[in-house]
Amino acid sequence: MKIALVADRSPSVRSHARVPMLIEALRERDGIALDPYWIPTTEAGDLDGFDGIWIMPGSPYASEAGAVGAARTARERRIPFLGTCGGFQHMLLEYGRHVCGLDVAHAENDPRAQAAFLVQPLACSLAGHEGAVRLTPGSRIEQIMGGDMTVEAYSCSYGLNDAYRQTLIDHGLVFSGYAEDGMVRVAELPGHPFFVGTLFQPELAGDGRRPHPLIAAFAAAAGEHARSRTAMRAAAR
Repeated sequence: MKIALVADRSPSVRSHARVPMLIEALRERDGIALDPYWIPTTEAGDLDGFDGIWIMPGSPYASEAGAVGAARTARERRIPFLGTCGGFQHMLLEYGRHVCGLDVAHAENDPRAQAAFLVQPLACSLAGHEGAVRLTPGSRIEQIMGGDMTVEAYSCSYGLNDAYRQTLIDHGLVFSGYAEDGMVRVAELPGHPFFVGTLFQPELAGDGRRPHPLIAAFAAAAGEHARSRTAMRAAAR
């Protein structure tokens, strides 16, 4: 199962350093063997051949267009997708632009943009903090987590401009996780095999030896995608 890890890899980003341990834990604990490829945002143009696309933390990215394009490929090609922290932010940016038709920008990437900000500074930075997240009953994230409340780790200072929440909802995106103050923390796309974004970083949960349920669910979805592709190739022979 080929997984694209879209980010500008850096040893200073904690979540990047966790990846080898998480991949090994998935293999040993869940029997899921992933073949991860680090894809810099500047080279994220052709991801059709992957079974999963994970836009990882590490923003501001070298290429906003690359990160947005990776999210669009996953959405349109129905490739399992996970976006965490900066990946969540750029998932929203892609959806706002290409599904809702909004002329919007990301305040961290282009603070002097003429367009309105879909992603803007949080009222209080969450960098280095943990917080409770309420999960919507019946949502995919609630089913994955097995309950309607979780406590998660953050390393971010930007999030959704709440003025655009209803517009995104009206165009089919579901917000399924909220902080105690009601601000959005999780988004998912119904009808897609797996399309979930979180402002929190599940890769930072625990000591890395037991993958977060969301990461395990993403890996399982990538496995199903790989099996479907194999079956389609076999049927075409």
